[in-house]
Amino acid sequence: MQNDPTIPSILPQEFYNQPTLELAQSLLGCLLVKETPEGTAAGFIVETEAYMGAMDRAAHSFGNRRTKRTEVMFGESGMIYTYSMHTHTLVNVVSGGPDIPEAILIRAVEPYVGLDLMHERRGLPDVRKLTNGPGKLSKALGITMADYGHFFTEPPLYLTSGKQPEHISSGPRIGIGNSGEAKDYPWRFWVTGSPFISR
Repeated sequence: MQNDPTIPSILPQEFYNQPTLELAQSLLGCLLVKETPEGTAAGFIVETEAYMGAMDRAAHSFGNRRTKRTEVMFGESGMIYTYSMHTHTLVNVVSGGPDIPEAILIRAVEPYVGLDLMHERRGLPDVRKLTNGPGKLSKALGITMADYGHFFTEPPLYLTSGKQPEHISSGPRIGIGNSGEAKDYPWRFWVTGSPFISR
């Protein structure tokens, strides 16, 4: 974690053209960057959750449900899907390709750039708690519903290469208890041993 590090180059569109479960693991270690008028904040992704579209009861697009909210999920891989839950904004990477409404929730990041900004936005001294959850990381980085429908390949919200995790763990997704058998699918992935994951 540094205050003025260099940010690597933005990942190309082709990066997103891999199968969703593979992409969910490839995203681990990538740098999530958000530029705002107050400054730039960024963190290395340490936890993701894959949502497998029409056949996944936990996905917003289960049964190919197409609404104003889920419309972007039917778009190109690499698009930004933000949605509101309670008072939080959650950010997802659209995957699967056009008309295959899959997406990957970014659940936690390890703070890297703009720590002062993150502390200010979150009002917390403990760096481990700034971004250890999907709503927390959006608030810390300044991600909002205005990012919906843009691409992760261009500012202000984008992904760059980062640091390759040594080990990746997987297990059931969190907070989807009412989704039948889908609640047990091992489609949550995290950097093994990271102190910045959500739980």
